Amino acid sequence: MASFSFGAGNAGKLLRIPLYALGRLATLVIRRTRDLWVFGSAAGLADGAWALWEHAAERGERTVWLTGSADQAAQARARGIRFTPKGSPRGFWLTARAAVTVVTHGFGDVNRYAATGGVIVQLWHGIPLKRIGLDATVTIDSPLPFARGITRRSLAALYRRTQGRIRVLPAASELVRGRLESAFGLATARVPVTGEPRTDVLSRGTADGRRATARAALASLVGTVGGDETVVLYAPTWRDGADDPSVPGASEITALHALLDDARAVLLVRSHHLGAGDYTTLQGARVRMLGGDLAPDITPLLPGMDALVTDYSSLAYDAALVPLPTLFFAPDLDAYQRSRGFYGTYADVAGAAPARDWTELIAALRALLTDPEDRAERVARAAALSARMHAFDDGRNTERVYRAIRRLLPPHPPATERPS
Repeated sequence: MASFSFGAGNAGKLLRIPLYALGRLATLVIRRTRDLWVFGSAAGLADGAWALWEHAAERGERTVWLTGSADQAAQARARGIRFTPKGSPRGFWLTARAAVTVVTHGFGDVNRYAATGGVIVQLWHGIPLKRIGLDATVTIDSPLPFARGITRRSLAALYRRTQGRIRVLPAASELVRGRLESAFGLATARVPVTGEPRTDVLSRGTADGRRATARAALASLVGTVGGDETVVLYAPTWRDGADDPSVPGASEITALHALLDDARAVLLVRSHHLGAGDYTTLQGARVRMLGGDLAPDITPLLPGMDALVTDYSSLAYDAALVPLPTLFFAPDLDAYQRSRGFYGTYADVAGAAPARDWTELIAALRALLTDPEDRAERVARAAALSARMHAFDDGRNTERVYRAIRRLLPPHPPATERPS
């Protein structure tokens, strides 16, 4: 069931304008420190924010994680790091005082009313395939049944001004940089090509080591995953608040389970956390759920997979780094193209004939799981996609982002002058 839409989110933004104004007045008089870094992410202690947190903390930065839920607080407590609720008075104070503010989704990852000033770092949470930000009309969807024109123009101006606070927005490549500049309305200098911290885990160590680590993690999350068992990840994306059209019917579920039995394969279903379709009817001995509640960050688990099925998700770009063969399943392609649109064409990524229903998808999945030549072709396609989209695969993206941030800051104060 869908749980969020831009219209509802924009209504909340309009209602909170007085609070934003009060927060802005407060940040005008609150002095920022030279060394405090605050972090937050809608995904929890995961994604690029966690990669950068580890790197910054190892280098002596004074770091605090701003949590948004009891689950995130539990994660921080388990890892033994400093944290505070982002919505608390202390969360406001720390955000207002921070020299560096790091987010992955939006300013609501930290205390949204104090996220003004200092060095704001937006790590984002994937290379965009579907249009986002200023490039997507849905971003400024009017929550009002009247005065839609003026409301949309006001929301666009507010969005552009808000995103203009961002000082560093890392890009995976020059191609991706152009998309991010356009989507966030930022100058080129603010979008350095450094690679994404969130994908370093897909480049460090050896391929065998990454796979073994991912397989062990999967076994602890979803039960035994044998070394000879094929694992397929199904990850449909969010439909901007609309119902997910990809849920299969009874006959399709029967055919899917028969294929999984024949191929000795396991299907892991990961619905989008903002708009999960009801895939519980799929569950069985060879179909298991792998939602964000079990694995907030899916990226480290990708080397443990043998194939990916998705529609319009940026996960296809991450999987290409493995490289993981990917099947594209787009039952609502025409409608999605009209409402969202893509950077480039969908065929550039998905090929000329993505599956449009479960019958076509099951046939394509059967070929991938049983025909070595089909698999080899899709692996080669993934590797070519990675070469186009990722400028770096050396595991040092986080290091480059850290250096880009440090260049905007004064030198470290002497240790004797730094607060504990």
